[in-house]
Amino acid sequence: MPFIDIKRFEDGFLDALNARWSQMTENAQFIGAEEVLRLESRLIDVLSVSSVVTCANGTDALQIALRALGVGRGDLVLVPNVTFWATFEAVVNVGADPVTVDADISDGGISLEALKEAIRAFRPKAAVIAHLYGWGSAHLQQIRLLCRDEGVLLVEDGAQCFGATYKGLPIYEGALISTTSFYPAKVLGAAGDGGAVMTDDQVLSEKVRCLANHGRDTHYSYGEVGWNSRLDSLQAAFLNLSLDHLDARLASRRNAVSFYRRTLPELGITLMDAPVDYEENGYCNVCLIEDPGCRSSVEGVLKKEGIGFGNIYPGVMSRQKGAERYLKAHFGGDEGERLCASVLNLPLFPYMTESELQRVADVMAKALKS
Repeated sequence: MPFIDIKRFEDGFLDALNARWSQMTENAQFIGAEEVLRLESRLIDVLSVSSVVTCANGTDALQIALRALGVGRGDLVLVPNVTFWATFEAVVNVGADPVTVDADISDGGISLEALKEAIRAFRPKAAVIAHLYGWGSAHLQQIRLLCRDEGVLLVEDGAQCFGATYKGLPIYEGALISTTSFYPAKVLGAAGDGGAVMTDDQVLSEKVRCLANHGRDTHYSYGEVGWNSRLDSLQAAFLNLSLDHLDARLASRRNAVSFYRRTLPELGITLMDAPVDYEENGYCNVCLIEDPGCRSSVEGVLKKEGIGFGNIYPGVMSRQKGAERYLKAHFGGDEGERLCASVLNLPLFPYMTESELQRVADVMAKALKS
């Protein structure tokens, strides 16, 4: 069984996709046009934001968001120590200097206390937080208020939280500026790369759209040096068809989460739960096995039995070889390293069957007895 299976399409999905792609190809609808406009309009409604600008990938989305806020050479930016490399990389790629901030092992997000102290110590221009594992920080409102009150521009990396809600509303609502990725393995994934930037600020939105399209003011007039970062129409068509099935996919993912929450603690596994006020999207489950020998033994049994697994993520940003030249400082303790050393993720994807879920539980029970 794979860790992630992205081939489980709904009945009729591929037929509808092939028909749409064929029509678009015949009409040379490859860049922009109807499918992209329709996708952005639908995402505005789904995410409860005023503006969505699609782009080529989730990493570009972060870079464009930072540039739109005016972050550039010599600026300090706080970054979670536990996240995907793109979060750190985006800061470097706009010329800014990253300062990593320790994690909160209770929810996987950035530590609120470490963030407060880092803001006082470094007076950064901006901060990036990452909503990992299919939910967000337990302290989301406090983080947003803290950054607003301290004059720190906050970018929210939402690549893993599409479909999650906070206090009954989409998690992106209320953010200054946020981003997502449409990488195929995401909850709303494309057939290739894609991304988007969301904001309620019209001026920011216009800046983002300009930067994502070569900095254009008009076709041959350029007010900025930007990127070629447009979402192509074929990906937009795939995403529009996927949006039609989003509710069913989320329900299936959440069903798998419920199964793991019922069965794995009975085996002695500690699970990281979504904080209060969140409905997670079922992006991944998070087992915490702090004994390195035990985790290694469990992984060995999973491999032998053909059960895929992941470690999201196995190492902190401040310890990456590629960070050495760019890291300004690390702030806080080593909770992030403790988290990375403990995480084990089991298979979780749409339309897993009860027998597949039970198989995972049975193999985990076997692994923990060995």
